[in-house]
Amino acid sequence: MKENLNGISVYVKTKRKQNKLTQPELALKAGVGLRFVRDLEQGKNTLRMDKVNDVLRLFGEELGVVQMDREKLLK
Repeated sequence: MKENLNGISVYVKTKRKQNKLTQPELALKAGVGLRFVRDLEQGKNTLRMDKVNDVLRLFGEELGVVQMDREKLLK
């Protein structure tokens, strides 16, 4: 699970910079707090999915189910 959050954190930080947004600007546009944006970009593993989606929607994305290799998980 931590790997997925790291992917999201890198994605959000990269997209924010590509769009020339500061963290406070991103928070304002997404309707979330600055602390949430900071936690998200740092890969905190206990974040509300609805708020993550609020941020991702600015970039035309949302959280979803991803099929994983169960054999790998059971090892």
